[in-house]
Amino acid sequence: MGNPDESQHFHELTHADLPELLKHDVGVKVAGVDIDGQLRGKIMSKKKFLSIAKSGFGFCSVIFGWDMHDQTYFRELKISNAENGYRDMLAEIDLSSYRRIPWENNVPFFLCSFREPDGQSLSACPRSVLERACAKLEAKGVGALAGGAYLTLAEYEFYTFRAPRNSTSPTEPAERNSSATATFLRDHAPKDLPSLEEGMFGYSITRPVHNQDWYYGIFNACTQFRCDIEGWHTESGPGVYEAALEYGEIKEMADKAALFKLTVKNMSSKFGITPCFMAKPRENLPGNSGHMHISLCDKKTGSNLFVREDEDTDPPFEGLEHVSDLGRHFLAGLLEGLPDVMPIVAPTINSYKRLVENFWAPVTVSWGLEHRAASIRVIAPPSCPPKGTRFEVRVPGADTNPHLVLATILALGYRGIEKKLAMSIPPLGKGQEVGGKLDKGERLAKSLKEATARFSAKGSVARECLGDEFVDHFAGTREHEVRLWDEAVTDWEMKRYIETV
Repeated sequence: MGNPDESQHFHELTHADLPELLKHDVGVKVAGVDIDGQLRGKIMSKKKFLSIAKSGFGFCSVIFGWDMHDQTYFRELKISNAENGYRDMLAEIDLSSYRRIPWENNVPFFLCSFREPDGQSLSACPRSVLERACAKLEAKGVGALAGGAYLTLAEYEFYTFRAPRNSTSPTEPAERNSSATATFLRDHAPKDLPSLEEGMFGYSITRPVHNQDWYYGIFNACTQFRCDIEGWHTESGPGVYEAALEYGEIKEMADKAALFKLTVKNMSSKFGITPCFMAKPRENLPGNSGHMHISLCDKKTGSNLFVREDEDTDPPFEGLEHVSDLGRHFLAGLLEGLPDVMPIVAPTINSYKRLVENFWAPVTVSWGLEHRAASIRVIAPPSCPPKGTRFEVRVPGADTNPHLVLATILALGYRGIEKKLAMSIPPLGKGQEVGGKLDKGERLAKSLKEATARFSAKGSVARECLGDEFVDHFAGTREHEVRLWDEAVTDWEMKRYIETV
């Protein structure tokens, strides 16, 4: 279907171009992003798509009324509930998001944003949350490059497992895909799921060759699907891989991050491999991070706004000599607001298993120049060229929603700029342990329950930056997750207490 080598200028695509663009196609796939970062959508006939491409189409709001396993929330939330009949919302097609899905015969694909029926921004739509955060900065003539000039935006780590066969019958064809893995885990312990590779071998040049078609298949598919990978390698851990995505404008890059995860999941399933983006899939091993790099640029000149023209010989703290006043305000905003937005950067029960001491994960409000143990790593001269000055936010895991994470980073930074916040805590010194005696930063939440209570509290920074409607909705979804966890009985509990209590 279609031509995978089209040279269409995506940002210049108009509704009048669609008939010619889709002339060889019979169907079009569309999808939007839900609160957990999953893509929800469908395929529709070309005739139907062309009829709604300009006006948008009705999409059931239940995707904001249920969780990642389609269970309606215990406490019904405002957007979608039984009282409003799980009403339709408007799905607005984003023409600039056009691409073709290489592993599905190049079927055309578009992303959509969810709106209120009257076309107004939907409070909980992740793409809309990011749009609103960007609009505040764009009104000041500032653009956000996630990752800065010629640098990466998002770095995702994930574990890989060999999917078991879903049938042992000699008369039925056996499949090995992610659905088979989910079936396997109903009756087997997760430890019984074999890793794609065993042992620790980060940056290995030999390991990827063991599954060469999969490894290069993902790399090439990401290029074809416009979520290009800049670097792609093994990370330290059994079957662990890491990808760094190419830099770009922040709204586009949030889309690319979500589409990268989709690509990895779909391509891996075809090879009998199940990727896992959980924050902490295995105990006693490092977790999966989802680090985000961000810089701001002048929309007219393209110059990096986080770097000083001349070195400050008397900075408030060592490490800020080359960071501009605006950059310092932005960084101060991130640090002050971080404890109040933890459910965004650590959204699941499992997220907090990663954020523990001694596993290269940040656990306090901390920063430092080129400090990879801090919550925020400042990357600035002399460690990089001036145009590469940026902040790497290292708290998020791979289990996060990239649109919400980037929207929150922007909103906190904008608040710092607006209030002209000053840096209030010293940097974490090289060699200093995060959470150690010399770490002056506040300890971040240790559980989703604790984090959600602070996030939703009256007067929280989250409410100030993201708005009450969004905070009420997202807090309700996290309270649902906490309740499910509180009601669960784990294997650990049974093994520990069955005989001894």
